[in-house]
Amino acid sequence: MLLSAQTALWFLPFVAPIALWVAWSDMKWMKIHNYAVLALVAVYLIVGLIALPISSWVWGWASLLVVLIVGFALSSVGLVGAGDAKFAAAMAPFIALGDLSLFLMLLASVTLVSFVAHRVARRTSLVQDLVPGWESLHRSEFPMGLALGPSLLFYLCLATVFGNGTL
Repeated sequence: MLLSAQTALWFLPFVAPIALWVAWSDMKWMKIHNYAVLALVAVYLIVGLIALPISSWVWGWASLLVVLIVGFALSSVGLVGAGDAKFAAAMAPFIALGDLSLFLMLLASVTLVSFVAHRVARRTSLVQDLVPGWESLHRSEFPMGLALGPSLLFYLCLATVFGNGTL
């Protein structure tokens, strides 16, 4: 992995609660709140200045912009939700460009597992009884925050163990 373990360790304690909140709130309300997106951007803005070389930090902003543009295009034609697009853009600077293929495989795996687990859980009466008002249990759309947040979290955890790059 190109993201260094040290950089991942800087980000992890700040990113973890945001990523978990996004997964939870998307299941409960089918919404990724703007303040979660802004909080993740603020973590990159502040912690990234400490954890990354300035050139890597600047390129992170470029990746945010690219993912935001692509995400809004996909959202405008109904392929992804606007909150999903904004959160994916906020996630982008945390992913080292050299780790992109690894991250996309991780995201695909987490999405598949999350989708199956969510579909099984929504058919379980115990889950329906425990969280009766959760919107994702009653709608056909999949709460993509359930995959996006944990994917970023898993990526940073993997980097703490396997990261050896200079980023």
